[in-house]
Amino acid sequence: MATETPPPAKHPASLPSTEEFTEVQQSAEFGELRRAHRSFAFPLTIAFIAWYLLYVLLSNYAGGFMGTKVAGNINVALVLGLAQFLTTFLIAWWYARHAAAKLDPKAEAIKSRMEGGA
Repeated sequence: MATETPPPAKHPASLPSTEEFTEVQQSAEFGELRRAHRSFAFPLTIAFIAWYLLYVLLSNYAGGFMGTKVAGNINVALVLGLAQFLTTFLIAWWYARHAAAKLDPKAEAIKSRMEGGA
């Protein structure tokens, strides 16, 4: 199986100390990384949970609406249920793009600095 990540070293270099981890955690660079993650993940999580709860509530309390035929035997409930799967995959794809563009470079810079590479 091919992978872009090299296997871990047999004898890793000395690990950063607890103080070094704490220093990095309190740095502006790490704060920016955390902010970039949270500003993307939290709103999308809230939006998806709201969308899911809307579907559940409509299924429970708006049976007439959910039973409305769209085409043939396909009704609104089926369309919205399938849309749940679609939005799950779209959010995962969008997050992967966001992470690759915004989070990974910042995390890699922090990692290399902690490992003594920068």
